[in-house]
Amino acid sequence: MRIAYLHGGGIPSCFANGVHVMRMCDAFTDAGHDVTLYSLPGSSSDEDPYEYYGVRHRFPIRLVPAPEDTPVGYLERGRAIRDLLATDGAPDVLYGRDPYGLAATADLAPFVYEVHQLRRDVPAGTTTALLGHPALARVVVVTHALARDLQDAHQSLGTLPIRVAPDCADPPRPGTTVDVPALPGRPDAPRIGYVGHLYDGRGIDLILDLAHRLPHFDFHLVGGTPEDRTRWESSGPPPNVHFHGHQRPSALPGYFPLFDVVLAPHQREVYTWDRLDEIGRWTSPMKLFEYMAHGRAIVASDLPVLREVLTDHVNCLLRPPDDPQSWADALTELVTDRALRTALGDEARRQFLEHYTWRRRADLVLADLDLPEPLNTR
Repeated sequence: MRIAYLHGGGIPSCFANGVHVMRMCDAFTDAGHDVTLYSLPGSSSDEDPYEYYGVRHRFPIRLVPAPEDTPVGYLERGRAIRDLLATDGAPDVLYGRDPYGLAATADLAPFVYEVHQLRRDVPAGTTTALLGHPALARVVVVTHALARDLQDAHQSLGTLPIRVAPDCADPPRPGTTVDVPALPGRPDAPRIGYVGHLYDGRGIDLILDLAHRLPHFDFHLVGGTPEDRTRWESSGPPPNVHFHGHQRPSALPGYFPLFDVVLAPHQREVYTWDRLDEIGRWTSPMKLFEYMAHGRAIVASDLPVLREVLTDHVNCLLRPPDDPQSWADALTELVTDRALRTALGDEARRQFLEHYTWRRRADLVLADLDLPEPLNTR
């Protein structure tokens, strides 16, 4: 199948949406599909995107800039993608998270619209028009909570063709050489890891609280923009906290095995970059699945959306996001009970391999796809 993947963000970038998109294109290619990615240019033009993200396949990437950072500019970019598709040839399926690109090209081929939140940053009526478009083949969402809210928000359209497909990860590749970073801190101290952005609602203040409560543990935070890292480092964290900053996605497999326990301390309200959106009700954090892929023992927030994947004392320990002492107790229990730590990590990895690989997701979102005929051929 020829797939045109339309991405409204930049490649490469430090944002999670770029990881998601590159992993999905890689998985589609691995499944035998012919994929071309249409993306905004990223913030670093001298980075090889395939090496930066650590993908296996070098599928074509067409960088299409927007003339301005406004809805009008993104609509113009959508029309530019349409012109490229006319040159490249119409695909069998348009796939993407870019509502502007899909709106401009939806009459060229059936499309799959992937939704990660109820967006408030697009012109009124854009989402409704896409969900009601005759060329819509499927809507892909990352959580059951989002599926319910999306359907409720668009009841007038009838039953939407929604498929729930959580975010995923790639399993560690046998025989692949990974650079192992030299972590600062005390060589004999238990290492508690967090990988992800440092945005509001990600639980960074909870981690700093835990570091005060557990001075004999070292806490390592991997990720975050330079601005966010500076903000948290200037807040006066204790000396057993180490910020590592943003790392290339291809470098992250070197970090996970170094941590005794990993944290997913999401709060009830979770914000995206610059607090543009609040996504706590619907979030499906990719790093959670990377923790599972590496068989790490996880302590996570006991929230309904995370319970779609996690089960207390089965593949993790769940604790209330607003009870730091219960988190400190969970960390102490895992650090002192190696058998429990191993059992939780092993079960997390088993469930990951069965349900949460990118390749499985690529097959799932396209399975049994009933493709309507493109409008411009009718």
